Amino acid sequence: MDRRKFVKQSCSLCLATGAGMLIGSLASCGTALPVYKTTIANNKIAVPVSLFANSDFQLIQPKNLYYNIGLKKEKDGSYTALLLRCTHADNQLISAGNGFKCTLHGSAFDNEGRVTNGPAERPLKKYPTQIESDQIIISIS
Repeated sequence: MDRRKFVKQSCSLCLATGAGMLIGSLASCGTALPVYKTTIANNKIAVPVSLFANSDFQLIQPKNLYYNIGLKKEKDGSYTALLLRCTHADNQLISAGNGFKCTLHGSAFDNEGRVTNGPAERPLKKYPTQIESDQIIISIS
């Protein structure tokens, strides 16, 4: 095989492999956590209870609040709201398995907001919640 043919076949193989990897990674995007975009009014965020018909967890993205809020339905029917801000370096957290992870320094938190891996030492901030009509009200004051 001459050099030109070898390089051409090698490049074709690399492109095919790269395309396969890209398609695989895009396919995993479909399993991303649901995000509910909303606003804040009088230091309160209203989230419809109906969002939890198929899932016990929802990411809340309030307008003008830099960090997302993780809202989890508990087994007793109550809701827990966690500010997804790393308590070590104020970085936005991402969902990771059964908790949340900081991509900056590697701190990890469980679904209850407790630190499972440092350098963070403090748990995540919890916001009080209550149910009014068909809305979950998160008080962020």
